Amino acid sequence: MLLLGIDLGTSAVKVSVLDAESRRCVASAHYPETEVELIAPRPGWAEQSPEGWWEHVQQAVLKCHATGSYHPEDIGAIGISYQMHGLVLVDKDQNVLRNAIIWCDGRAVAIGERAFAGLGEHFCLSHLLNSPGNFTATKLAWVREHEPERYDRIDKLLLPGDFIAMKLTGVVGTTVSALSEGIFWDFREHSLSHDVMQYLGLDDRFIPTLQPLFSEHGRVSEPVAARLGLKAGIPVAYKAGDQLNNAFSLNVLEPGEVAATAGTSGVIYGVSDALQYDPGSRINSFAHVNHTQESPRIGVLLCINGAGIFNRWVRNLAGAQHSYESLNQAAAAVAPGADGLRMLPFGNGAERMLGNRIVGAHCHRLDFNMHGTGHLVRAAQEGIAFAFRYGLDIMRAGGMRPSVIRAGRANLFRSPVFAQAFVDATGVPVELHDTDGAAGAALGAGVGCGLYAGPAAAFSGRAPLALIEPKAGAIYEALYQEWKTLLALQLQNIHMAGASGPDTLNT
Repeated sequence: MLLLGIDLGTSAVKVSVLDAESRRCVASAHYPETEVELIAPRPGWAEQSPEGWWEHVQQAVLKCHATGSYHPEDIGAIGISYQMHGLVLVDKDQNVLRNAIIWCDGRAVAIGERAFAGLGEHFCLSHLLNSPGNFTATKLAWVREHEPERYDRIDKLLLPGDFIAMKLTGVVGTTVSALSEGIFWDFREHSLSHDVMQYLGLDDRFIPTLQPLFSEHGRVSEPVAARLGLKAGIPVAYKAGDQLNNAFSLNVLEPGEVAATAGTSGVIYGVSDALQYDPGSRINSFAHVNHTQESPRIGVLLCINGAGIFNRWVRNLAGAQHSYESLNQAAAAVAPGADGLRMLPFGNGAERMLGNRIVGAHCHRLDFNMHGTGHLVRAAQEGIAFAFRYGLDIMRAGGMRPSVIRAGRANLFRSPVFAQAFVDATGVPVELHDTDGAAGAALGAGVGCGLYAGPAAAFSGRAPLALIEPKAGAIYEALYQEWKTLLALQLQNIHMAGASGPDTLNT
């Protein structure tokens, strides 16, 4: 039996087919070849076409079939991972009513701020585990306020993964995890938050039927099966947001276990058995893939906007003749500390862990006569590692103290310099695994269709590729404290600027 995993990202769709018994990836593909562009009708807005997503999913599946590595009719279940927090609206005929308002869209920030004050900060943090912020619920409130005619035609609101499952099966449903990431879920009452719905003026009937995350979310319809070369009636058996799924793909399921990813943004994601929240709202808490009322499993997520995007910026600066591999080799030829060069990587908008302030990226002590390309790359990657340490310390203050962190061998973790700097800066060993979001979604489908006894059983027999342990902890502790002082000076400059405000200043 084969398992198909779909990973709906912001820039592309990736699919993987796994052999259910060996857990080995048989084939994978992504579509389109070039990065999907965002639709930005106004500054700060970000939309994508849900029907465009569906087209990309179909093309990626067919492209994977075209490898000839397997028989498509042997696929027995499908799992879905998806970009979190997006809003998809459909009418009673399952027609899309507007472009999806996706995770990085900022139009509903003011609505979220009003709701945080109006509902009460203590209520929001203790019941929702988050401020309403710029999540799915406030995006829907924006539609109600600004597009009332479209709002009146809504039959159901969907998260992106719910939409793809609907296109595959014709069935509309959602999960507690999805509602929690949309800030619709009351963890204290273990129900839809009627307080949020009433305060924002939203209609309860828009919420789809709730289903367990690992369960049947419908079966592939005959027309879709014919189009995609699949057997009609196979179940969609798993749906999870991308960061939850990334943690699941690394077998991060139980309290104290922690995962990290370092793509465009960087994420540290830990699991707690308490209804945990950060009083400063610097981290977010959602229902993890295996959360239940009886056995809470809360995913505690810290996001760093400026991670791999900073590494990519340095590569662009260095020139297209440089590959990431050649730049990593140049960085490896430079000693830790990059001969005094220090970089702050916060050039990708407001950083939540820094109080939603726009700090900007900064380069300190650049010496034209000493520093070359290798120094720039090493300083950038060390600066990103220090940002991870800063975020992990916030999580440690909340009780999350990992003895090991799991990561996929992908993106920045392909760089030996970054991986070792991350370990030395945080003081925590890293297990590198051969996995990704699409593979995780495929394994989730195996759990949801009953092929595996439970989430942990999906990882039976799998072992890490490598364990990276601290080598230069004392050196990196001193470097981190110096970097942290530079960050504190930048934050102080922003505070002293005052009149410009944190949303406009970029020093």
